[in-house]
Amino acid sequence: MEDRLNQAREEALARIASAADVEALRAVDRDFVGKGGVVAELLASIPSLPPAERGAVGKGANLLKREIVDAIAARKAALEAAEVEALRSGAGFDPTMPGAPVTRGSLHPLTRVRREVEDIFLSMGYQIADGPEVELDEYNFQKLNIPIDHPSREMQDTFYCDADHKLVMRTQTSPVQIRTMETLKPPFRVIAPGRVFRNEEQDATHEHTFHQVEGLVVGKDVAIGHLIGTLKGFLREYFGRRLDVRLRPGYFPFVEPGYELDIRCPFCEDGCRVCKHTTWVEFCGSGMVHPNVLRAGGIDPTKYTGFAFGFGLDRLVMLRHEIDDIRHFMGGDLRFLEQF
Repeated sequence: MEDRLNQAREEALARIASAADVEALRAVDRDFVGKGGVVAELLASIPSLPPAERGAVGKGANLLKREIVDAIAARKAALEAAEVEALRSGAGFDPTMPGAPVTRGSLHPLTRVRREVEDIFLSMGYQIADGPEVELDEYNFQKLNIPIDHPSREMQDTFYCDADHKLVMRTQTSPVQIRTMETLKPPFRVIAPGRVFRNEEQDATHEHTFHQVEGLVVGKDVAIGHLIGTLKGFLREYFGRRLDVRLRPGYFPFVEPGYELDIRCPFCEDGCRVCKHTTWVEFCGSGMVHPNVLRAGGIDPTKYTGFAFGFGLDRLVMLRHEIDDIRHFMGGDLRFLEQF
């Protein structure tokens, strides 16, 4: 039996030393240490041996297996090192051969429109503000006049990141407004574009990840007329013509009074599929910043007032290109993206 162990060792080590690639090493592993290999056969034969020989054969077979496995690993490392060295040497490289073709892509429609929106507001004297997407509940809700027991929390299906519900995936970009108020002194004008997250069922108009643009203006004697003028100016630049707007009362905890702002349908005069045959399209929520929110941001509401607005960037792109399903933006389907 000892001769058989020595013979197997010599054969295995010789095959490993002469192996020219990883596939040859796999064959050695399969033939010697695999389920049906030489080592397995030696171990299976132990019960038929005299009791005095069983211990030595079992020990020898296990040592053989370990030796073969170690030798395979060492040879594999040597082959990989040689391959890397060959690539570094440049042997066989022909510099006159043409390189791999590079296919030029295009910007995602959301990226294109976001940049356009930012450029419009920059031209109006606004700054671009940013904030964390994983947000504290304190900033996402409480400092926006939405305490823990406030019923409006039920309007936003939130992704919570911890058991204590103190860390959330932001449901809106409004927390950036609080962070801005804490760092800037009035007067200031900012917009906060970015991704937001809500645990909603996905359909043609709802997605778990979407994009918002929120605006905030704080200063002395800021009034609702400034809000209407700002949004009219933005819409005129974005759509390339004047659009009628209307305000409807709307509830948002962080503004008082709050308004829903609608725009006259940019695609029809008598009604169409986009406006659901009403000639009006809901555009954004807006209003005067609630005094509690100003206080939470460290601003005295007796000295300063402000307005805020927020609209969906996805919706803006859908309006421009008459896209009927918001899920196209996150789907990664090249047939959709190549149209832009």
